[in-house]
Amino acid sequence: MWKKDIDIREIKEIRVRTNVYFGVGAIAKIAEIVQQLKARGIEKVVVVSGRGAYKTTGAWGVVEKALKDAGVGYVNYDRVQPNPTTHQVDEAVTVARAFGATAVIAIGGGSPIDAGKSVAILLKYPEKTCTGLYTYAFTPTEAVPLVAINLTHGTGTETNRFAVVTIPEMDFKPAIAYDCIYPFASIDDPGLMTGLSTEQTRFVSIDAVNHVVEAATAKTCSPYSISLAKEVIRMVAEFLPKALDNPQDLEARYYLTYAALLAGVSFDNGLLHYTHALEHPLSAVKHELSHGLGLAMLLPAVVKAIYAEKKHTLADIFAPIIQEEDLSAEAFAIRVEAWLASVGVKEKLSDEGFTDADVSKLVELAFTTPSLGLLLSLAPNTSTREVVETIYRESLVPYARA
Repeated sequence: MWKKDIDIREIKEIRVRTNVYFGVGAIAKIAEIVQQLKARGIEKVVVVSGRGAYKTTGAWGVVEKALKDAGVGYVNYDRVQPNPTTHQVDEAVTVARAFGATAVIAIGGGSPIDAGKSVAILLKYPEKTCTGLYTYAFTPTEAVPLVAINLTHGTGTETNRFAVVTIPEMDFKPAIAYDCIYPFASIDDPGLMTGLSTEQTRFVSIDAVNHVVEAATAKTCSPYSISLAKEVIRMVAEFLPKALDNPQDLEARYYLTYAALLAGVSFDNGLLHYTHALEHPLSAVKHELSHGLGLAMLLPAVVKAIYAEKKHTLADIFAPIIQEEDLSAEAFAIRVEAWLASVGVKEKLSDEGFTDADVSKLVELAFTTPSLGLLLSLAPNTSTREVVETIYRESLVPYARA
């Protein structure tokens, strides 16, 4: 098997639209990246992160030294929370402008990096707000340079042009996608991810699986997005149990990180549909809900909903998990649900406090939140309100209890 010939400590440069420095120890590449920023005339940066992981992983010590060695000034905004809000982004922009920052270094998982992408745009548009950005009041074509230092093997945002921020007053969690927010450079260092909790390890890996299931079955899918999907699901199926058994297993973290990177590229090409369009209302209403858990709770019902249109693709990409052939749509969904349970995700919407009474509001948000209508339009079948309602209702409890 080719993996036996790979040295996980040899840093590879993976060229997608963004150059990603990938491998155990890749954080050391920040010194070179900062020098590149300096050569472009950047003297001050804003560092966007969550409250603790950027330090506890060891990433910040390396980044701070690189900035000081290069004589690049910095200011920290370390108050990004999971499911970041427009208020946090606007606050970070205010801090960055006051300091005179002309580039962004985002350190963290999807939330800090997506917030950093938003800050990068708004630093080019001083009269605009984050709410305006996420309600499509303007269409940005510029952003200051962004460096993404990824600390989770899930979102793939370090590879692509997408970002998501919540507008809490509206219960909206829209997505944006602009070429100007492809990171200038990214770092994927699996050595920074061994401290992820068991739940984080599960949920971020399942996020990657959802990315490729949607990218491989959307109307915009391509052979490229499907090929990547097959490899991503194979690697997650093999290495997620190993990372759960031993969080310090660097080989497992390496291949889960690679899977998430490929998943980010896959949906940058193939795009997304039901699972993300329906999850965003869940975590917009319940801000504390993990994005990956929300996706996991919806995935079996989504697979069932699209099975008639994409039976062969689903059978192919899920082959590492489901070996049986000629299953019914419900039987296939049950197998997906069983795999999720095997890696420790048994929750359904009712376990997180959602009830039948919430479904009508969730359906309305799926169709009225900016950007989600586009995702729904990319589903392989006709995304009617009835289809969306059925997915939500079937996700309330496991099929075994339905």
